[in-house]
Order: sequence, then C-alpha cells, then structure tokens
Amino acid sequence: MRRFKARWREWGAALVFLGPGLVLLWLFVIWPALQTLSLSFQDRTGFVGLTNFRHLFSLPAIVNPQRFLRQEPPWGALFHNLVWVFIHLPITVGLGLVLAVVYARVRRWWVGLARGALFLGIVTPMIVGGVIIRYLFEGHSGIIPQLLGTLGLGRPWSSGWMAFPETALLGLILGSIWLWTGFSMILHSAGLSAIDPELFEAAKIDGASTWAEFRYITVPLLRPVTFVVAVMTFLWELKIFDIVYVATMGGPGKASTVLALEMYLATFRSLDPYRGAAIATLITAFSLPLGYWFATRRLRR
Repeated sequence: MRRFKARWREWGAALVFLGPGLVLLWLFVIWPALQTLSLSFQDRTGFVGLTNFRHLFSLPAIVNPQRFLRQEPPWGALFHNLVWVFIHLPITVGLGLVLAVVYARVRRWWVGLARGALFLGIVTPMIVGGVIIRYLFEGHSGIIPQLLGTLGLGRPWSSGWMAFPETALLGLILGSIWLWTGFSMILHSAGLSAIDPELFEAAKIDGASTWAEFRYITVPLLRPVTFVVAVMTFLWELKIFDIVYVATMGGPGKASTVLALEMYLATFRSLDPYRGAAIATLITAFSLPLGYWFATRRLRR
C-alpha cells in the first residue's frame, strides 16, 4: 500500500510539472500538425486523396524539370531548395569547422573580432538578414556588384543580383552563409574544447604535421558534432522562408522561390489552404525521416 501511494505521488508530481507543457504541445504543435495533414488530402468538396500532391508536381512553381540545369532559374521551389542544400550545407559546415580550428590555434587580437562578426550572424533575426542581403547585392550601392564591376565583369554580376533570375537564387544562398556559419563554428569550437590536448601533444612528439593532426585527430573526433551541424543545417534549409520573403519575395519571376514561401503564398495570398497544407506536408515528408533517424541515433548513444 505504501509503495502504491509513493508511486501515485510520483505520477502526480510528474503530471503537475509536465501537464501544462503537454497541453500547450498538443494545442500548438500536435493538433495543428494533424489538421494540416488532414487538409492536405481535402479540397472544398471533401476528401480527394493524393490529388493535391499530384497537382503540386504539375505546377512549374513547384517543379520545373524542363528548365532545371538547362536554363537559368526558375527551376521550381523544390529544386531551389535542393540547390540551396547542395551549395549552402557543405560550405557552412566545412567553413565552420575550419574556422573553429583556426581560431583555436591562432592567438591574435583580431580573433575575438572575427568570432564576434560570425556570431553576429546567428543573433541577427533572419528578417534583418534578408534586408542585409538585399542591400549587399543591390546594383547601385551593393558591395558585391560594385566589386565585381571593378574587376571588369558585366551584367548581371555587376548589377543588382536580386533583379536577375540568373543571380537571385545564388545571391540569397551566398548571402545566407554568413548568417549560419557562426552556428557551425560555435558547435565545432565546443567540440574542440572537449578533445584531450594530450592527443595533439603526442602527435607532435611523433612528428605529425598540422594537416595530419587535423585529418587524423580533429576530424574523426568531431564527427558527431559535424553530423549534428549537418542535420540542423539541412532542416533549416528545407524550411527557409524569411530571408527569401524579405529579399526577393521569390522573384524575379519565381527564380528564387522556395517551398515554404510557396506554402505561404498559396495559403494567405491565393486563399487555398488545401494546397498550402499539401506543401507543408511535403516539407515534413522530406524532413521527418532524417529527424527521426537523427533522434533514434542520439537515443541509442
């Protein structure tokens, strides 16, 4: 009887502390997600099965395989997200790793300033980041077009990148590298601080070069951190919205649109919540398997 009362008190205390959070989680996460999933299989007449998804893949704004890598964008929001992943992810993950190693080894006064500049990208709201990117590539006052014009490059490189379909998507991707590299650098710096310094000392005694230390000690021991950074970066790139919304609104001519922006436009501009829900479900379908695999892998450890 005493054991039962003790167990009941434990469950009661757990319910008191977890209950409010679980209620909020249900109201603002689980229930809206289930409603979105339900809407993605409906239209104004009722249940339509996979019709919304078949319609999505027939829209050039979502998928445009006839132009992909054959002509300049637009290639469709789905392909734009994939291009974002293939360019942005390796650069931010690799650059964050390299900078973390360099800043850990170099003892100069400017290291703190450089770290602060990268960290500023993390704390900068993405809306503000979109404004910065837009003016960074602006034709008359932007630093990048002016510099490329000085080097002798013509249009569109020396003009406003956001005004040309050939450069709008690339400008957004390159501009967002600063906003996300700091995240990669900080996590890799934290991982470096956990590596036993005696490993590097032993490697130096054995005559290992700096490159050998980086290749055979730093990279293998930071692999779990790099994996976390890569997964988080991939999920961020799939749901990218605010930078595109502020900088280009998906233009010119859908040349820089992404899935999350198309979801917003379908739901709140075209007033078609069924198509918007289908796009949201599509984004979830791409991100959920990786998120589930990542979570189960972490739990096994």
